[in-house]
Amino acid sequence: MTVRAILESKGRYIYSVEPDERLSAAVKTLSERRIGAVLVMRGTRLDGILSERDIVKVLADRGAAALDDPVHAVMTRDVVSCAQNDTVGEIMEVMTSQKFRHLPVLDGDDRVVGLISIGDIVKWRLREYEHEQQALHDYIKSA
Repeated sequence: MTVRAILESKGRYIYSVEPDERLSAAVKTLSERRIGAVLVMRGTRLDGILSERDIVKVLADRGAAALDDPVHAVMTRDVVSCAQNDTVGEIMEVMTSQKFRHLPVLDGDDRVVGLISIGDIVKWRLREYEHEQQALHDYIKSA
């Protein structure tokens, strides 16, 4: 199964913030949307990603004063991404080995076309498992 199939199933909507936006505003977006990361974008260009881990780290280091910082001071700049044709197995490997929970999906022109989370993968795998179980059950019933 590919990233494209997951995006078609879950949708391609992306939550993003501007690099100069205050961290407190980005935290509010994460809370209101009940998401674990937002892409940091200047127009259509991906500048970074801001995750809950980034926020926890800066709050542990600097305290609540960090909430007044711009997002670009806190975000992860070296963003690992994936492509729509990547398989679920490939992105699971990347997420596991590099300890990421979110991967932006880029097209051939490096435009962001989606965001895949570990939760999306788990939901997809559970759905696959349920279909396999049902097919096996139906096979046994018909034998």
